[in-house]
Amino acid sequence: MNGESMENLIISIDFDKNMFPQRYTCDGENVSPAIQIDRIHSKYLAIILEDQIGPETVFCHWLIWNIEARKEIPENIPKDPVITSPFTAVQGMNDDGTTGYTGPCPPGKEMHTYYFNVYGLDSRLDVKPGADRKALEVAMKGRTVQYGGQAIAIYQRK
Repeated sequence: MNGESMENLIISIDFDKNMFPQRYTCDGENVSPAIQIDRIHSKYLAIILEDQIGPETVFCHWLIWNIEARKEIPENIPKDPVITSPFTAVQGMNDDGTTGYTGPCPPGKEMHTYYFNVYGLDSRLDVKPGADRKALEVAMKGRTVQYGGQAIAIYQRK
């Protein structure tokens, strides 16, 4: 963060009772959900989707950045490292070793909580496609001018 006070982005996902619909999970089509974003005053966006498995264990499900500021990220973003449609962006390597969105898939009957973090950036990031979360976070340091807080959703396999 650049030290200035930041106006928060407002983000939302349209899930009934904040429960992931099966379509967006490993039990369904495993496609990314739509995300609505308001109060954007930055040029670019980055999104990190994570599962806070335990107090010190986080599993990253999605890294995407260099999204020109827009009010909606549509569902079913391609899983390619470089996105050219429906907008341009770059995606990183998730903790399961894949690139692009990987939906919730908690073991057994465990219920997990997932956090959609959206960041407003002052410019494009020079981070290679397929980079990991650490590389993305290093690049965002000093470039983040807005933060979206978290949209939270839960999932438990049937």
